[in-house]
Amino acid sequence: MSPSQAAVIQEKLALGTSRELPALTRRQVSMTLLAGKAQAVIGMRRAGKTCFLFQQMQERLDQGVPRERLVYLNFEDERLPGLQAEGLTFVLEEYYRMHPGVRGKESITLCLDEVQLVAGWESFVRRILDSEKVEVFLSGSSAKMLSQEVATAMRGRALEVIIHPFSFREYLNHEAIPVPRDLAVVTPAKRSRFEKAFADYLSGGGFPETLGLPAPERSQLLQSYVDVAMLRDVVERHGVANVAALRFLVRHLLANAGGPFSVQKIHHFLSSQGMPVAKNTLHEYLAHLEDAFLVRTVWMEASSERQRMVNPRKAYPIDTALIPLYDRSGRMNLGHALGTVVLLELERRRSAATWVRTTSGFEIDFLARHADGSREVIQVCADASDPDTAGRELRSLGEAALAFPDATGTLIVLNQSGFPTLPAPANTRVVTAWQWLLECWD
Repeated sequence: MSPSQAAVIQEKLALGTSRELPALTRRQVSMTLLAGKAQAVIGMRRAGKTCFLFQQMQERLDQGVPRERLVYLNFEDERLPGLQAEGLTFVLEEYYRMHPGVRGKESITLCLDEVQLVAGWESFVRRILDSEKVEVFLSGSSAKMLSQEVATAMRGRALEVIIHPFSFREYLNHEAIPVPRDLAVVTPAKRSRFEKAFADYLSGGGFPETLGLPAPERSQLLQSYVDVAMLRDVVERHGVANVAALRFLVRHLLANAGGPFSVQKIHHFLSSQGMPVAKNTLHEYLAHLEDAFLVRTVWMEASSERQRMVNPRKAYPIDTALIPLYDRSGRMNLGHALGTVVLLELERRRSAATWVRTTSGFEIDFLARHADGSREVIQVCADASDPDTAGRELRSLGEAALAFPDATGTLIVLNQSGFPTLPAPANTRVVTAWQWLLECWD
């Protein structure tokens, strides 16, 4: 480590133990704290990972922990190129030099932001978890930080915390709109307010920095998020050579949110357009985009791994506001946006999801396997006011109930006021999206 890097770390350490914490919208994220385990905070860029670290520091400050025992450092700094693990050791030793009475007596909270940029960070974190009184939070923009680096190098010493853009409940909190305890007794005026807020959330998305911006500025900022995720977290990180094919893949997936796709068909199309790229390369690019949290993919429910691999998947963006950036029709596809919101909420609830094609050819948007072991078949319909449409959605849920008799059924609609009175299959309910999103889950 060079003397100039040491000076930068000293400067950042002084600020990271004294600077006033910003006032932020509280993130409602499920997290398990265990002694001897680091918390790996991951998610797409600008989704709010750093704010979540500040939230953890503020909670401890409110509990009476002195500010100097709450340490924050961000390693995404052009003055720290090629920093090695010895730089992290210097951070800790320099901190204890500044606060000699703390070591071995009081626990400190160490928040290391974008730590994957420091080579060898895994060994450092594992060592201090064993030898020092520390609580460690790690953040990074790539899921590789958890799925490969943490999982292998940390050997089970880290727990995952995924930060998505604001959920609808967090969005309401950000907009200072109170949520009643009992959603069944909401007044018509409050219901209208929730419906208006959800419509805004559906179109504007939940990236914190974009909220309240005029549409042109919001679109420009969102486009920069996508560009940075592609260039920094995919092209630079993985040495992608065929950037044109990568950009086409991003445009195709984000413009067709919730639509079935196969790498095979994309490969054939690119080849026909004079853009040769290996099929395995496209699979790698797709995995990189998922690692960067730009897209989420849902596999088709299948009875075997081989069958699962040959069936089409569906792709969804990490936020509904990304859909209009690539949908050249100029209109907001409410069905695609609604499906995106539901999938992301299932991820927040730590539910695994697949999509289903029934024996009659009906497509079920999600078969959710919840953390408590229960299963739920979920159909999403933006406009179910037409009796034929509503009947078709209920019939598809009824057929899914035969295939998955232990699962409950849920039809999520945008507005229930125009839903026709039709018999629903047993153990099936119809609920508006905003009500389903605000239901409390443990």
